[in-house]
Formats: sequence, C-alpha cells, structure tokens
Amino acid sequence: MLINLSACPPSSSYSFTRLVNPKSLLSVYPLKPRTHLSKSLLAAPFPLCSLPSAQPNFDGKTRFSFGRSGFSRGKRLDLRAFAASGFDLGNFESVLEAAGVLTAIIVVHESGHFLAACLQGIHVSKFAIGFGPVLAKFDANNVEYSVRAFPLGGFVGFPDNDPESDIPVDDVNLLKNRPILDRVLVVSAGVIANLVFAYVIIFVQVLSVGLPVQEAFPGVLVPEVRAFSAASRDGLLPGDVILAVNGNELSRQGPTAVSELVDAIKNSPRRNVLLKIERGKDDFDIGVTPDENFDGTGKIGVQLSPNIRISKAIPKDIFEAFNFAGKEFWGLSANVLDSLRQTFVNFSQSASKVSGPVAIIAVGAEVARSNIDGLYQFAAVLNINLAVINLLPLPALDGGTLALILIEAARGGRKLPLEVEQRIMSSGIVLVIFVGLFLIVRDTLNLDFIKDML
Repeated sequence: MLINLSACPPSSSYSFTRLVNPKSLLSVYPLKPRTHLSKSLLAAPFPLCSLPSAQPNFDGKTRFSFGRSGFSRGKRLDLRAFAASGFDLGNFESVLEAAGVLTAIIVVHESGHFLAACLQGIHVSKFAIGFGPVLAKFDANNVEYSVRAFPLGGFVGFPDNDPESDIPVDDVNLLKNRPILDRVLVVSAGVIANLVFAYVIIFVQVLSVGLPVQEAFPGVLVPEVRAFSAASRDGLLPGDVILAVNGNELSRQGPTAVSELVDAIKNSPRRNVLLKIERGKDDFDIGVTPDENFDGTGKIGVQLSPNIRISKAIPKDIFEAFNFAGKEFWGLSANVLDSLRQTFVNFSQSASKVSGPVAIIAVGAEVARSNIDGLYQFAAVLNINLAVINLLPLPALDGGTLALILIEAARGGRKLPLEVEQRIMSSGIVLVIFVGLFLIVRDTLNLDFIKDML
C-alpha cells in the first residue's frame, strides 16, 4: 500500500472530509499481484506506503496524528498528517490495534474475491492470511484456510494451473474456463468489498462517536516536550501555544503555521530562536536555542500540531446518519482520487517518501493512541485507497488482471498466450517483492528504538 498526501479541493460544502494542508492528502496504494506460475492467486502482498506528511516532532522523530480541521457543521473536515524522519511504534497495544486494522482490511479484500468465486461455483483451493510458511491451517469443503508467518498481506488461491490439483483442466468451474463476466466479478470483488467496508466504518463512526468538527485558532500547539531537549531546557511546556517566531506572527492556517515554525527551527541550529508563547492567559517570549541534528538542521525536541478545538456533529436520526456517512465517503473518495493524480504528476518528489508496512503500522499505532476518530478515518482511507489503486491497469494489481481480461474480450474471446501472461504478472510480482523488502528494511531501521540502538 502507498500512503501519500496531496491536494484536494472541497467537492461539497456539506462534505465532512477535507485535508487541511492544501498540498497534502492521505492515500494508500496497495500492490496486489496475481500469478499463474504454478497456481492462480489473487493476493495482497507487501503493503507499501508513502508518507510525505506526518505530524512533526523536532527531535528527529515522527509523531503521527489524524484529525480534521473544520469550522462548523456543514464544512469539510481536515485530516492532518505531516512528515518527518523516524517512526515511533509506541506501546504494544496500539501496535496490535494498527496491525489488526491492516489485517482486517486485507481479510475483507480477499473475502471479496473468495465469496465472488464461491457464490458462482468456481473452484477455490486456498484462503491465506499472510505469506510464507504456514503457522496454522485447516481444510473445509476442499479449501485450505491458513495463517502464515509473514502478515504482510493475503491471497486466494485457485487450482487453475496447479500441477497437484486433480481437477480436470477443462473443468468449466475453473476460474480460467469461466465466461469473461464471471471472471471480472471475481477479480473486482475485492475492490467492491473494500469500498463497502469503508462506508460501513464511516457509518459506524457517525452512529457511535459522530463526525469531528475542528475550529482553527492562531498559533501552533505543543502537545509534547521531550525530556532533556532544547525546548525542555529553555522552558517550553506541554500545552504551550507558539504564537510567533522571531517576531513574525504565525498564521491561523494550521499546516502553514506549522511549516513556518518548522523552517525557522531547522534553519537555526545553535542559534537563538525567539518564540512568543501563550500559556493559559499569559503571553510572553522565550528564547530557544535548537540543537544541531545529524543532517545539520536544528531540532528542539517537541511535538507540534495545529492549534485546533474539536466538537462533534451528531446525527439526529438514522436517515441523517446515512446522509453524513455518504457525504464523508464521497469526500474521502474524491480526496483519494485527487491524491492519486497528484502522486503521478509529482512522482519524482514523492518516490523518496514511499514507505512499507512497518510505516503503516507506525502511523496506525500513533493514531490508535491519539483518538478513536482518527482510527476510524485511518481504516476508511486505507480501504478506499486499496480499492482505487487495485483498479490501476498495472501488473501485480487487480486492474492488471482486469486489463488482460478486457484484452481477451477485445480479441473476440481469444486469450493471450499463457507464457505472455506469466511474464507480465511475474515481472510485477518480482518488482513488488523487491521494493517491499527494501522498504521493510529501511522503515525498520527508521524506527525510533532501532535508531536509538544504532
């Protein structure tokens, strides 16, 4: 999966989702291969993500938060995330929650493929969560259900080209022998399942906790100050609001204010930075001297976030709940589509910020620690992105398989040679595995506790 933050304008004055940063949007891009090398698979391996924005923590580490910055009910909400170096997995419970969200999304996706095949009477041989060696398994109705060692995805296996299968190769209920429409339904069912799941998540959020609406105030909030950091040494406290830096007032727009403060700190290693602080009812100035980071930039050891206050939009009845959920769903979907467009347009800038499943779980763990609203949004956006990206006509994606089926239809029902399909799909799978392993190693080395050990 890929997570990227890019611009998205409001699609409706009634939408409850909008990212504050006019140049950042959360999206998740999964890479899902299908192969016929030995057996047919609809799989979701190696989630990848791009995190160009996460909430900055100026001790060289990253804190992630998800929220919305709206202004009143009926305005779009803002989902915040700002990028910085390093990931903090936090406590084990939040890591499990994040991993559980990611696993549930993968299970839902693969269940879509599985149910679409079973309901049409198509032979299915395997349903697996994870990859690699089998940890536990059981057989039911000629299907092997398994949990595997590496929880980085999942797959549904079909016996079409499995040499160990005793099903005749001309069996009409093999996936490869079914009509085009049947195969299209099976391949696209994972996408449909994720979209339905995303809507259900948003609907549950609306009914259980409501949709958060946030009002922006001037300045930048300091939620956390790292012990023994420059900020702690010079007198900053958690809960302080920074109103100005070096005499320049910070704007009311959260991401802009954060960026202005970030730049001032980064550009002033070992040089005094004058901060105007609001603490309770008092305003006063504090001089902070940033420490020098390993890359020569300044750091003061604080977590920063836009200065916002949150209220909730609660539906009056079930009909309004459906309306709220629909607006939120379409708003998020529009954001994801716009994010995808911007990712391709600015790929050279976003490529270096691609991260793997470790980073996704790190983000999710921080979200789980922050608030339940963010976790709902995190899960919904992951689902929508998984659906959108899988429709791209690229090797190793469901869209690539759909493209091959459409080519077959355009050729009057004549399939491409099996060897050609194998080369196309296997090339995509090899690329996904290579990139996935590289990002897993890189993101692991970027974890806070790993960096501290090194």
